[in-house]
This record gives sequence, C-alpha cells and structure tokens, in this order.
Amino acid sequence: MTIRIDRIVTRGGDRGQTSLGNGERVPKNSARIEALGALDEANAIIGLLRGTLPAGRNATFIAWIQGLLFDIGGAVCMPVSPPRPLPHAAAALQAMENEVERLRADIAPLRSFILPGGTSAAAHAHLARTVVRRAERRLATLAQQDDIGTDIPACMNRLSDYLFVLGRHLNDNGMTDLTWVPASPPPDPT
Repeated sequence: MTIRIDRIVTRGGDRGQTSLGNGERVPKNSARIEALGALDEANAIIGLLRGTLPAGRNATFIAWIQGLLFDIGGAVCMPVSPPRPLPHAAAALQAMENEVERLRADIAPLRSFILPGGTSAAAHAHLARTVVRRAERRLATLAQQDDIGTDIPACMNRLSDYLFVLGRHLNDNGMTDLTWVPASPPPDPT
C-alpha cells in the first residue's frame, strides 16, 4: 500500500470538525474522534517505550504493536455497518497472548499490587498500559453508539495485559518491581 500526503495544513478543522476516512465530517469531540485520539496517544507513548528498549525481540514486538494500533485506527476511522473484521485479529490476539506467556514464564507470581515505575523502560511500559486502558474506555464509549465489532476491544484488552507483563519483565523479571504497601505510615520528614 502506498500512502501519499501532500498537504498538512488544510484548514478543514478550523471550525471544530474533521473528516473520517470515508469523507464524512464529524465534530472533533465525537466519540469516534475521541477514540481515534486515544489510539494516537497510545501509539505515541508506545513509541517512547520503544525508544527505551535495546534492539531485540521486545523492541521488534513493540514495533509490530505500533503497526497494529495504526490498523485499529484505520478500522475506527472507516465506519461501516456491519463493521469489517480487523485483519489478522485472531493472529494478533494469539501473538500477544504468546508474548505474555513467554515473558511471564520467568517472573515470580504477584504477592502485592505493583506500583508503576522501576527502570525507565518499565515505567514507560506501565504508562503505556494506562494510556492503552484509556483508549480502551474511549472505544467502549464508541461501541455504545456504533458497532465496532469484537476484534478491536479484545486486541486493546490483550495489549494492556502484555504491557503490564512487559513492565514486570523490564524490572528484572519482577525482582525490582515497586510494590504497594497498604496502610504504611508516611516517611519521617527528617
């Protein structure tokens, strides 16, 4: 597929509307545009995560994830009824599940809730997970108005699972996870 973008400044959105992939004009605060914006934010933070990873399997998988998010955005910006299935959705879900299990194999089971943080890469993975969850919520709002099928919500849910496990993996397979300690007293200020 060849994509060509000749102009960036179009002035088409100056009055609070934008175009979907099918040419339909919609308000910039519509549920569909909110979902597309959240997908864009998720892809951007995953790009930051990608920049913290050394070359290898995790970086390659994250690059693939960024492409998957573009595919999801492409499906969301082209509303049709009934919705078209997301290409390769079953394979994408299986790939994410396989990566979760691959990473989880070397990680001790959880004994507490995990606080986002640790290494820079792990912190980025946890931040990406929260942004993906926001995109998932925006897609759920859209799904209450328009049928988006089942592939997209499933992929987003699996992606947040993957990012959680990746964050633990990036914290020395959970050994340096930051864990929540309930009802602890505040630190002594001295």
